[in-house]
Amino acid sequence: MSDQPCTGSCSPAPQPSGVGHGGSRYRSEHQRDVVNRLKRIEGQVRALIEMVEAGRPCEDVAQQMSAARKAMDKAFFRMMACSVMESVAVADDETLREVERSTRILEKYA
Repeated sequence: MSDQPCTGSCSPAPQPSGVGHGGSRYRSEHQRDVVNRLKRIEGQVRALIEMVEAGRPCEDVAQQMSAARKAMDKAFFRMMACSVMESVAVADDETLREVERSTRILEKYA
């Protein structure tokens, strides 16, 4: 995997024309997806704070915390999938399809 810091944009390494996974369209979709996930998580965390401040039952708070944690895990795995895609940016189309399939499975069961 890449040692470069992740910016959330999933920028693949430069590649020869015709090779790779859709370039800017993929990056744009990925970035939009991650930002949307993080905004939902932000809303969940704000609601959690309100629940705690309002003295809601611990079980209710714990349930919502669990949902927020699961959402964060899914966002994390989405970013890791991006890292894998960056690592194989110059792979042939068949390898790329297999990597995409594998990352979708990981995200689904994360």
